[in-house]
Amino acid sequence: MGPTAPSSPASPTGDDAIDRPWTAAIRVADLRKSFQVPVRGEGLRAAAVSLVRRQSREVHAVDGVSFEVGPGEIVGFLGPNGAGKTTTLKMLSGLLHPTSGEATVLGHVPSRRESAYLRRMTMVMGNRNQLQWDLPALDSFELMRAIYRLPHDEFRRTRDEFIELLELGDLVRQPVRNLSLGERMKAEIVGALLHRPQVLFLDEPTIGLDVTMQKRIRTFVADYNRRYGATVLLTSHYMADVQALCRRVIVIHHGRILFDGALAALAARFGATKTIVVELDDATVDLSAFGDVIGVEDGRITLRVSRAAAPEVTARLLRDLDVADLTIEDPPIEDVIELVFAGAGDQADG
Repeated sequence: MGPTAPSSPASPTGDDAIDRPWTAAIRVADLRKSFQVPVRGEGLRAAAVSLVRRQSREVHAVDGVSFEVGPGEIVGFLGPNGAGKTTTLKMLSGLLHPTSGEATVLGHVPSRRESAYLRRMTMVMGNRNQLQWDLPALDSFELMRAIYRLPHDEFRRTRDEFIELLELGDLVRQPVRNLSLGERMKAEIVGALLHRPQVLFLDEPTIGLDVTMQKRIRTFVADYNRRYGATVLLTSHYMADVQALCRRVIVIHHGRILFDGALAALAARFGATKTIVVELDDATVDLSAFGDVIGVEDGRITLRVSRAAAPEVTARLLRDLDVADLTIEDPPIEDVIELVFAGAGDQADG
């Protein structure tokens, strides 16, 4: 068993900041990546001009990102499309060289692509295939064994263990092209982890999968983290992935970090509302005077109120009505993330 996760999620600044007694598995300091993107106007004339005088503009995909991830942490790396998530993961895995700044993973500089580093990490991209399309997954697994020079006995134990955990069974004997998307994704994960890496960069590993398959992969990632103490940096548009796996999240937008801290603190800091679910003896009572009624189902009425007003509204409900049950909840994390992005957009406009 490897090192365990830190006792608390970390945030670099503000109320969520804590002391870090551990040595970071991933350390990023002022990391930047810029691309030169061709620019061409519309029309035939612009096309002709571009042949002799090319124009381009600089795009800052990652713009001064800094964070640390402790050994054994599973951290959600969240942001809209184009925020810089995948570019950051590619720099951390050594697929891209940073324009400037520093990054180290397990003490290695990723851009050097040292074999010692590549044996200790993996990157899984939900929209990319690594297995050979026309061969059974078992053949690709054997290729991985040869690439990483894994001892045969150790390789077979790990392979069979992962196949069982992901419930692949005899599917690994079929050509990869015959597998469903979910089955193929599970086989991809097995192939990516056969060398038992200590750091996992997971870029949308459940994208396009049904709910059952998403849950199976989440369970496997959590189990791998517990067994081997692996550090995981996860991007996902499915908040169920993040809520199930991550105590800490980093939110990135336009290449810059907007938030780094506990998942619960994200809702507390940016969630302007609370949700109150009330169960009454008389479900026909109109509760619009207490807040915005956003749902009525099976005798349970859901209200949305401001965070500041929640205690007073709760007291009034309990005082004035025959309440059978009452719960107060934070808004869905999807709504909170959207609020963070909206705030960033307003600042940019200003």
